[in-house]
Amino acid sequence: MNIRKAADTIGLFFVGLVLVSPAILFFLWMISLSLKFEVDNAAYPPILIPERFAWKNYTGVFESNRFGLFFLNSLIVTGAATGLALLIGVPAGYGIARMKATKAAVVVLIARMTPGLSYLIPLFLLFQWLGLMGTLLPQIIAHLVITVPIVIWIMIGYFETTPLELEEAAVIDGANRWDVFRYVALPIAKPGITVAFILAVIFSWNNFVFGVVLAGRETRTLPVAVYNMLSFEQLSWGPLAAAALIVTLPVLILTIVAQRQIVAGLTAGAVKGG
Repeated sequence: MNIRKAADTIGLFFVGLVLVSPAILFFLWMISLSLKFEVDNAAYPPILIPERFAWKNYTGVFESNRFGLFFLNSLIVTGAATGLALLIGVPAGYGIARMKATKAAVVVLIARMTPGLSYLIPLFLLFQWLGLMGTLLPQIIAHLVITVPIVIWIMIGYFETTPLELEEAAVIDGANRWDVFRYVALPIAKPGITVAFILAVIFSWNNFVFGVVLAGRETRTLPVAVYNMLSFEQLSWGPLAAAALIVTLPVLILTIVAQRQIVAGLTAGAVKGG
């Protein structure tokens, strides 16, 4: 049995390695590009580890391209979109779970699965009519299309698995529905709220489609700023890779630190007691 268990473990590790190896190789190649001069990036055969590291690719990102402004824009958009999503999504998830509103849950799931491009044209026309184009507000509102369904769906799963006995006891003691939600349901659902927050931040921070259409010259977020480094006249792979890694770093660190909570959030409600 021990040999079979060891074989199963090795087989599972091998399959996992095969699945993640393309992403790992891509990430390592991005690091290699960011640390090389353009001469080395254009060399053939390709050079993985250069003799000299081009640290100026990283310092140049901060010295030019108004990186600080775009980083602040990303913080504002992601922070506001995530905060509003929690404010809307947590009570909505609680209400759907307690009312067993299956149809409403399906609508939320459909909204989550619908591509962002489906919302982009009507939102663009609306913000243009309101005269809000070129500000951060359209991006914050547009990001709610992404963050709110995520928060609602995760919170539905968490509230469906929390025991009702404590809430029923609070009602017997004279608490109204708002008090039950605030003082009983919310403390129990803190792990779910944490997961919803993390996932909302990740999806909002990485969003590119809404920013490239709705942002102005002064309101670009980091993904759009990296995209604008592309040029038909000259393509500098080193600075571009360095900028992309810097943009990815906050989300990467957050994902690594909170990977267990993320997995728990994605599987919440999959196994529910009868």
